[in-house]
Amino acid sequence: MARVTCLGAAETVTGSNFLLETQDGRKHLIDCGLFQGGREVERFNWTDWGYDPREIQALFLTHAHIDHSGRIPKLVKDGFQGPIYTTGPTAELCGIMLEDSAHIQEMEAQWQSRKRKRQGRDEVEPLYTVEDAKACLGFFSAVERDRWIELDGGLSARFRNAGHILGSSFLEIRLQGEEPMDIVFTGDIGQRDQLIVKNPETVTEADYVFLESTYGNRLHRSFEESRRELLEAIQFSASRGEKVLIPAFAVERTQEIIYMLGEFQREGELPDIPIYLDSPLAIKATEIFRKSRDSFDEKAQAIVQQGFDPLDMDNLRFTPSTQESMAINEEQGPAIVIAGNGMCTAGRIKHHLKHNLWREGASLVIVGFQAAGTTGRKLAEGSSQVRIFGEDISVRARVFTIGGFSAHADQKDLLDWVGGIATSPHIFLVHGERSASDILAEKIRSQLGFNVSIPGFRERLTLKPRETVPEGALPVTEGVDVITQAHNRLVDLEKRLKELRKRVASRELDKRLGEEELERLEAVQAEIDALLRL
Repeated sequence: MARVTCLGAAETVTGSNFLLETQDGRKHLIDCGLFQGGREVERFNWTDWGYDPREIQALFLTHAHIDHSGRIPKLVKDGFQGPIYTTGPTAELCGIMLEDSAHIQEMEAQWQSRKRKRQGRDEVEPLYTVEDAKACLGFFSAVERDRWIELDGGLSARFRNAGHILGSSFLEIRLQGEEPMDIVFTGDIGQRDQLIVKNPETVTEADYVFLESTYGNRLHRSFEESRRELLEAIQFSASRGEKVLIPAFAVERTQEIIYMLGEFQREGELPDIPIYLDSPLAIKATEIFRKSRDSFDEKAQAIVQQGFDPLDMDNLRFTPSTQESMAINEEQGPAIVIAGNGMCTAGRIKHHLKHNLWREGASLVIVGFQAAGTTGRKLAEGSSQVRIFGEDISVRARVFTIGGFSAHADQKDLLDWVGGIATSPHIFLVHGERSASDILAEKIRSQLGFNVSIPGFRERLTLKPRETVPEGALPVTEGVDVITQAHNRLVDLEKRLKELRKRVASRELDKRLGEEELERLEAVQAEIDALLRL
């Protein structure tokens, strides 16, 4: 028997954090990420953990993206002293990404403090500092993929290639005992045949799978269609003497864009214009990629064998300093600017947006997931005006939203991946907005016949061999308007109850399972009703 508490990435994409408690009372974590996507979501970074970090035996980290790793410095700051198991490339990438995240935390705190001081209010502290980020790196322990790690208490774990970004893995956990149990945490699964990284491995046996569902409600465009659209955006702005802005995540997406630009150049299709990699973090990440060629897929390694560096070009310019970054917009003429961050919420991309969004002939190329509430999401949804640095900026640039470059598996990829499991596992859909998870859940039930649940934020699940016992949710006690959160959850539950009753009545859902689900939801609703009476 084991218990899993979903302390992040539950009915939302970010903040990945799962507490695994074994029968002997030992506690382990899977991921420890930042919540991202606007103040309503990011405030959860400040709530109580839901456990005592000093009691955690070990942390398993699936990959380096900040929504999976970004709260590790705070975890160590708050008392965690155990090993952080992950792959070598992930540990190396976290060395640069966590320090960058800490710098952002410090800058945000300074900005907020100046504002609050003018209002006669107390200063604010950053979530963690650069020193905190450096301190946590000493707890990282790099392990080989596919090798079982044996921990006390009969727990074994191994990382398998997830095909998402460099170093990314899904985690297989095996609990020994009279009735052994296998639990899989996917982290993020990549789509097949993407650039640079190898295809994801598969699982054949599992009792429970915590499956990502970021794109569970959609299919990506074909890669070739997306590739041609990127080239169209470049040619559109180059012919008009304007800039192409590509907000890209520093790890994987930036390197994929550089890889494709190199292909365009070798094929004679790329205009002869400067390409700026305007992100100190992405520059460092690119150097790590270049050192990790053994992780490249066959196609990328073939390019190397032909004498080319797939991550370099003659007209590619790194601009690590602020002065070099500012000079980009002082220069006239076309250029390609790759800058962070990928959701346009921070970093140098905001300055480039301010200088170029209002220019007819400029292009904005959105190539990654945009969380609700972010500037990138607003632009992708067609906003005619966005607010940047306190100023309303008109959107006259042409906006290209290209989905085929996603590092996430789409609905078909996820169905294919989970469909390869022969043991009919119980699936918990995580890492997805509720609308995406609901649609994927129906697909899994109807096409594969697996039991599927969508756990809520802070929901506790007791896992037994072939049996799941929900236990309700932990209360949020710090830093959040509990009543507002409870009310929102109640509204969501009422919708789910109404939908489920219809399905049970129409015999769309097995009656026994439907009644069990109704009991679970009604128990949680009773808990929230009690909160509303506070």
